[in-house]
Amino acid sequence: MLSIGPLTHLDRGEWEALTRSFHAHWAGRPGRPATEVDDDGYEWTWQRLVDGGQIRGICARLDGTMVGIAHYLFHASVWGAGRCYLAELFVTPEVRRRGIATAMIEWVAQDADQHGSPRLYWNTEVDAEARALYDKIAVYRGYVVYNYSPSATATT
Repeated sequence: MLSIGPLTHLDRGEWEALTRSFHAHWAGRPGRPATEVDDDGYEWTWQRLVDGGQIRGICARLDGTMVGIAHYLFHASVWGAGRCYLAELFVTPEVRRRGIATAMIEWVAQDADQHGSPRLYWNTEVDAEARALYDKIAVYRGYVVYNYSPSATATT
């Protein structure tokens, strides 16, 4: 049985294990630097996810075992109602393609709508396997994402 809900203080250990798996998954992609997060970074993020603020976290449990996490945040919009950004979504490889990611996205969308943010959006790598799902449930509008850092060079 699948259940989805907000992260609670009791979820800390399972959440960190899945989050570390998420970081390891993306670190293995060509041209992608490893996400370096120390123990303090995990603790800082955890506290923000469970403090009830704009940054939120949910988990999916299959038969009582945590198998998915999602992190999202609300932010203002210049021209309308607020927006909800799905920052991270991860489902353990062993249980993918069972509707868990779809259910988590729908859960976040409903929470966003209830909090005055009727638009949910996210980004992903062009060649990410998850695009097979995303292309079924959402509209790809062709945007390109740029990341700027004042200390970065043009070749990075």
